[in-house]
Amino acid sequence: MAEFGENNKSAVGPPVADWKAASGGGGMSPETLVSNGNCTVKRLQKQPSCESPTWESAGSDSASKAIPRRSSLIKDGSRAGRDRKKTVSFSSSLSEKKISSAADCIHSMVEGIELKKIRTNSRVYQRYYLLDAGLQALCWEPSKKESDKARISLTSIREVRTGRNTETFRTSGVYEQISEDCAFSIIYGEMYESLDLVANSAEVANIWVTGLRYLMQYGKHALDMLASSQDSLRLGWLEQLFSSAADSDDLEEDVEGLRLQLAVKLIRSVNPGVGGGKVELRFKELQRVRTSMSGLTLENESGAKDPGENKRPIGRNERVTKQDFIKVFHDFCTRPEIYFLLVQFSSNKEFLDTKDLMRFLEAEQGMAQVSEETSLKLILSHEPSEEGRQQGYLSLDGFTSYLTSAECHLFDREHDGVCQDMTQPLSHYYISSSHNTYLIEDQFRGPSDISGYIRALKMGCRCVEVDVWDGPDGEPVVCTGHSLSPPLLLHCVLDAIGRFAFVASHYPLIVCIENHCSVQQQQVMWQHLVRILGEKLYADPPYEGKSYLPSPHALRNRILLKGKKLGPGGEDGEVSEEDEGAEMSQKIKAANSGGAAPGGNEKEMLQKSVTAVPPVPLPPKRFQLLKELSDLVTLCRSISFIDFPTSSKSQNPWELCSFPETLAVRLAGESPGDFVNHNKHFLSRVYPSPMRIDSSNMNPQDLWKCGCQIVSMNFQTAGLMMDLNTAWFRQNGNCGYVLRPAIMRQEVSYFSANTRDTVPGVSPQLLHVKVISGQNLPKPRGSGAKGDVVDPYVYIEIHGIPADCTERRTRTVTQNGDNPVFDESFEFQINLPELTMVRFVVLDDDFIGDEFIGQYTIPLECLQPGYRHVPLQSLTGEELPHAKLFVHVALTNRRGGGKPHKRGLSVRKARKGRNYAALRDLGVRAVDEVFKMASPPLRDATDLRENMQNSVAVFRDLCGVSVAANLMQCVLALGSRVSGPDGAPLLLFDLRDHYPALDPQGPLPDVLRRVVSTYEMMVQASRAVIELSNGIYDRILHIQTMAMEFHEKLQTLAEKEGLRGRKVSRALESFSWNITILKGQADLLKHAKAEVQENMKQVHDAALTGNLTKESIGVKRVRSQTRRGQDE
Repeated sequence: MAEFGENNKSAVGPPVADWKAASGGGGMSPETLVSNGNCTVKRLQKQPSCESPTWESAGSDSASKAIPRRSSLIKDGSRAGRDRKKTVSFSSSLSEKKISSAADCIHSMVEGIELKKIRTNSRVYQRYYLLDAGLQALCWEPSKKESDKARISLTSIREVRTGRNTETFRTSGVYEQISEDCAFSIIYGEMYESLDLVANSAEVANIWVTGLRYLMQYGKHALDMLASSQDSLRLGWLEQLFSSAADSDDLEEDVEGLRLQLAVKLIRSVNPGVGGGKVELRFKELQRVRTSMSGLTLENESGAKDPGENKRPIGRNERVTKQDFIKVFHDFCTRPEIYFLLVQFSSNKEFLDTKDLMRFLEAEQGMAQVSEETSLKLILSHEPSEEGRQQGYLSLDGFTSYLTSAECHLFDREHDGVCQDMTQPLSHYYISSSHNTYLIEDQFRGPSDISGYIRALKMGCRCVEVDVWDGPDGEPVVCTGHSLSPPLLLHCVLDAIGRFAFVASHYPLIVCIENHCSVQQQQVMWQHLVRILGEKLYADPPYEGKSYLPSPHALRNRILLKGKKLGPGGEDGEVSEEDEGAEMSQKIKAANSGGAAPGGNEKEMLQKSVTAVPPVPLPPKRFQLLKELSDLVTLCRSISFIDFPTSSKSQNPWELCSFPETLAVRLAGESPGDFVNHNKHFLSRVYPSPMRIDSSNMNPQDLWKCGCQIVSMNFQTAGLMMDLNTAWFRQNGNCGYVLRPAIMRQEVSYFSANTRDTVPGVSPQLLHVKVISGQNLPKPRGSGAKGDVVDPYVYIEIHGIPADCTERRTRTVTQNGDNPVFDESFEFQINLPELTMVRFVVLDDDFIGDEFIGQYTIPLECLQPGYRHVPLQSLTGEELPHAKLFVHVALTNRRGGGKPHKRGLSVRKARKGRNYAALRDLGVRAVDEVFKMASPPLRDATDLRENMQNSVAVFRDLCGVSVAANLMQCVLALGSRVSGPDGAPLLLFDLRDHYPALDPQGPLPDVLRRVVSTYEMMVQASRAVIELSNGIYDRILHIQTMAMEFHEKLQTLAEKEGLRGRKVSRALESFSWNITILKGQADLLKHAKAEVQENMKQVHDAALTGNLTKESIGVKRVRSQTRRGQDE
């Protein structure tokens, strides 16, 4: 048996020695060279392997053995110190064999290739597969079978299925080691047998799937049909484009063709990311080949030739022929991965019609309210050919234009504007915040500049810092005390704040005043504040007795001052001074007194010296505060943090604690639940450690997960942490405010920030990401290598609570930055979606000095499902011109996947191992009795929900689609295999009921009978959810209401029961846990009902789209909702 890691080609060659000549390929006209899909195969037998290198060790984590992990979740994770050698390549050869159409796919299949065959006993066989010369059967060698048995007639093939989506694959012991993108199955015969194969690469799998589907539809005449109907849309458009350009290029009327410079410009107008030099070099290569060929012809005819006749290279004013232009356009402007996607949805045509496009938009892109008119409008917008626009056809070039447009951006454009509820208390939002905003480099010696405020405010920052000290000539200045950074005049800083405060956002701006001035200069400061900021200042006193701050909506266009405040009724008096730079100053003095080692970078030496100095507690200083200045501070009064019990008893909602990073991180680790509860009512501000003299940033998610609203960042320092911060605040129109997760806002709820498990009351989601390809990836900016060749690979990082933090990487594509194809799929379980971000990082695996190519960070809530392009950004956040990733994204709110042998279980079997939500005993009899009443409805709710979801999973498996597929995709896939011998469908949907019925139209084979019974089971489970969920939901909420009546007096009841100290705290925590479980399970049941309604709509619409309906009067399309619509 051949092992999976081997790549040995059989000695048996293809039976057709010259398939090009046999099929007429050698004599193709220039026009027939043009077609869809620049599918490059360097040598099919030498494709980068798709499978794990450790096939024989099934179940092992082969990925970790094959590729070293990189930790970039907390720090940038530079690997510059790794001992690597750069291989520099200047090759621009484009002589690889091209797979450019279905005809080329079939030709490649006639040539044959090694594939791995998976058997039901988990054994793997390496065989050489090929099409016979007559294109009538699929054959394989070597085999113990007789030659007539080692073949499958193409007429017996029922379906070609992509992925690991047959019973053989799912039950195989090597399931986890098989790449989803390299696997495919051929379903054939009356008994629907399956031949399950794994290719060496996703591209090879695509070639075979595409070729087989064409042959199924057109039979042995497929090549003749394809030869007579090459991509006329593209060809006609290119001929017209070339002729129009040639007509306008009238430098030499007697000379045919197009000037080289203009030809390059035309190519780059379609693909602006390709370098003009590469295009020009390709034209010159073709010219040299043609010249040398003509020279050989002349030499053969005359026996001699002029040695200088054909050596003249093409110049910038030389002409490019139509044939060369079409060839080079084909090379640079065709993307194979988009071609394979097009033929997947085009019913084996070389273009998409309006129905094909409508099916793609609904099933893959998740669009609602799609009609053929919608499709036609999109075609008119993106199809370049006049013929295509007139006939309503979208060619490969039009499809590429659509997929690369803003409509197919990964970021959901609904989040470009404010889309969250802005009427909740201020403490319920994360607030974009800047640290020492006036500094634009490091914290000790770097320059200060007004531009720091302008840049931060334009980026949507809603909290800036102003450290004010006594200045010369009675004018207060802004600077970091005890440092060498130059000061700024206070009135200049306030002028900038006043001008730019509400340019990017109308929601309130918090100005943190750190006051170190004498009373005289405080008077000047007060005058500047009132004169410059005027009516924008919010000075209304807080309402006594209010439990929460006003909302951002109520405070629009107002500036809130955060600072020290005098007690009620007092005149000028003493308050404790805030001096966040004092610790840094003390450490620098201690480091300097110790003496710095000679040599080395001064900033680096200072940083190391400061880090080495142990912290010394500083006695609090006091200073005299001006009453008028104190009166300007209303909703953000600075107070010192003592501990959480003290804050709970005595802190007012308008009082705010500032935490140094080290203290905040310690509290997050030791008391995560208390920190979350503290932040439900009070604002918390966290500022960077004084040791960050280099202006590096902390990880904001370490504090966001505890509910800390104001995490101050050094905006001037680019990198991972700033990427996270910038991306996070994009999700609400970049207004500087993001609503915190519901579990952090509810009055009574349980959430531990450090959980490494599922979150109580929150249903985990599965994120499926397929990294398909990259485009126009530049060389790393700091690379010291010569040439432009890169060896790219992609990391996908998940940032969130500890249970969600992970990262995965693709393989490396060597020496290809123009259009590297990765074709790798990943799956992530997300336990708290509201606090999760996804980061794509592209790196160069063969580098000198710098490996970073680009990145893109996005909140999970902003992901658009389907096929999307990801615009890459530089390390400093600027978009890299034309550099993109092409990905497919799906997000499911149901349990999917898992170990292969557990998939496809019946609902009855699955129930045995079901985990039911568990409530905790408080030790308070009256309260425990109420919670015990919830056990039956909680079990019923779980059974209803999971019965439905398990039945959908079983139906999905039988439809042969991936775990990420929705029911619309299931039904559309089913439509391809229900045809009877006469071509009539064996199954049709009756859409007259709310629950579409699947009716047999005659005798069915066993596999289709199983589909019908599974579908009926799914409908039955779905009907139960609709009919029973409301009653169970009401019972759970009623019990929750009864329990909440004990909330205010719970501590007293616990003490009466004899509980003391830690036992009381545990009882209060258990009460919050139980309330969270009750509310969460009720919400999950409500979402399950919405999911059923969405599922039935998808079945209804897919049956209409796939022509799988009985003729019935009055049946109309019922539009399914987008993911956002379901959630709402």
